[in-house]
Amino acid sequence: MSSAGAAASGAASAGAESVDWAALRAVALEAMEKAYVPYSKFPVGVAAIVDDGRVISGCNVENASYGLTLCAECTLVSSLTMTGGGKLVAFTCVDGHGNTLMPCGRCRQLLFEHSAEGMVLDTVSGFKTIDEVIPDAFGPRTLVAYREESLAE
Repeated sequence: MSSAGAAASGAASAGAESVDWAALRAVALEAMEKAYVPYSKFPVGVAAIVDDGRVISGCNVENASYGLTLCAECTLVSSLTMTGGGKLVAFTCVDGHGNTLMPCGRCRQLLFEHSAEGMVLDTVSGFKTIDEVIPDAFGPRTLVAYREESLAE
């Protein structure tokens, strides 16, 4: 079974215990090898499991105009969209040495936008849900709740 297949095995229902985190990290490491980082020399790779069982990945892509640099999570979300959409259920992020990284605030918001409720992240302080790493976030679920509340009035 491939790294991607092993990572996704049984993970559509998420929960940290149902994810092959070593296999998911291996996918993130493969993605990290493709990072374009001529300026910072700090490659980052990410991998995630989608609610339909797909495993997707991304890497950071730098730009001479630093503000235009794409974090690995940006390319992951682009891959999610380009391969059929869905909701993320498990996520990991690694640096060039294979160490676990915590996504920056902007990237946490990107992940929240595309997360299934209860999405699990492999973080520097253990496994956490998306709501634990970006508490009280504003996103699609907020808008749905607002619309439902408005219709009830």
